[in-house]
Amino acid sequence: MAPLFLLCFFPCAFAAHDYGSALTKSLLFFEAQRSGVLPRNQRVTWRSHSGLQDGKASGVDLVGGYYDAGDNVKFGLPMAFTVTMMSWSILEYKAQLAGSGELGHAMDAVKWGTDYFIKAHPEPNVLYGEVGDGNTDHYCWQRPEDMTTDRRAYRLDPSNPGSDLAGENCCRHGRRFSRLSLF
Repeated sequence: MAPLFLLCFFPCAFAAHDYGSALTKSLLFFEAQRSGVLPRNQRVTWRSHSGLQDGKASGVDLVGGYYDAGDNVKFGLPMAFTVTMMSWSILEYKAQLAGSGELGHAMDAVKWGTDYFIKAHPEPNVLYGEVGDGNTDHYCWQRPEDMTTDRRAYRLDPSNPGSDLAGENCCRHGRRFSRLSLF
C-alpha cells in the first residue's frame, strides 16, 4: 500500500509553484486593505474610498494607510512592520520584482504606507498609533466603505508613551521624534 501511496502522490511533491501569481496576489491583498481615497490605478476594483473622516475628531488628517488584515482598524505597529518588510523586499529582490512586473506595485504599496506615517506624525513628540477600536470592530462585520464603528484616533505623546511603535514607525521611515527618549 505504501508504494502505491508514494507513486500516486510523489509527482505532487515536486510540482512547480507559481511564485509570480503568489506575489501578485499578496500585493493585491494590500491594495484591498487600503484606507482613504483610492488611486486611479487601484486594481482591486470592488473597493472604494473609505475612512475619509479618520482623525477629523482629533483635528488631524489620518486618511490613508492600511486596515489590519480584513479589520476596519488601522493599527500602527503591524502597519509599520509590514511596510518595513516590504521595503526590505524591494531592496533585496528588486530585479525579481521588476521581472515579474510587480516592482511598481510594490513601491506604490510602500509609498501608500509611508505617506500615511507622515500624516500620523503631525508634530514633534506626537504620533497617532491607531485609528478605530479593535474590540468593537471585531463585533461588527461590514466593509470599510460602510463603517459605523468608532473611528477614534489614539495618540502617542509624552503622556501616552509607545516607544516600540515610535521606533518602528518614525525612525525606519524617515521621520524622527525630537525627543524619542520621552516614549
